[in-house]
Amino acid sequence: MKKIIFLFFLFISLFSSAQNQKSSFKSGEWLKFRMHYGFLNASYATLQVKNSTINNKPVYHVVAHGKTTGFASVFFKVDDTYESYFDKKDGKPYRFVRKINEGGYKKDVEINFDYKKDKALLNDKKNKKKLNFDLQDSIQDLISAFYYLRNNYNVQDLVKGEAITLKMLFDDDGVFNFKLKYLGKEVVKTKYGKVECLKFRPLVQSGRIFKEQESLSLWVSNDDNRIPIRIKADIAVGSIKADLDGYNGLKHQFKIIMD
Repeated sequence: MKKIIFLFFLFISLFSSAQNQKSSFKSGEWLKFRMHYGFLNASYATLQVKNSTINNKPVYHVVAHGKTTGFASVFFKVDDTYESYFDKKDGKPYRFVRKINEGGYKKDVEINFDYKKDKALLNDKKNKKKLNFDLQDSIQDLISAFYYLRNNYNVQDLVKGEAITLKMLFDDDGVFNFKLKYLGKEVVKTKYGKVECLKFRPLVQSGRIFKEQESLSLWVSNDDNRIPIRIKADIAVGSIKADLDGYNGLKHQFKIIMD
């Protein structure tokens, strides 16, 4: 159960990149997702975009919060918060915060990105240790990646069946490489109606969490907002599904297919 919210924040950040000049979001955007674990409404997650400053530089400040609810919280309580501060022009992350409490398992990590020194300093506050990582081209944190990629891919450049690699840093394990495969367009039924989506499949390593390498699927709205509509993951003990449950402050019109 403790993986549900973390997987959500991980998978929303995993889809293709290219070049796009139109911004897909603005300050004030708020998204809410309802997550299901089997028959349980296991948890919810929210993403909110705010304005802030880092070293007197205007930045976006995104706060992502996930928490188990209802009957699911009786078995396992999760209360996770992720924060990212990133550049308004090029999407480069300046600071990433990860504070999680998953059934007593806690983490309190802050990463500061120093582009003058090409270093990222990770401060593990709980374990009182600090680590340095070399910065790599277009590196993103767990949350900034989502917003960076919303502004930096072109549907016309996507090739069905091809995989793309994304570099990410969000924990003391260091820089991760994720591959994503574009699967084409698909219409998804939602509480708001039918939505045309772009479908992606992150390629993950099979093991004690996932059933097989290709066990994850992500549907992103095929409009100018490019927001996650549905995420589904088959894991060793069932399946997880997250659906868009609420939104506010979208920059563009949310397109619904009218029958």
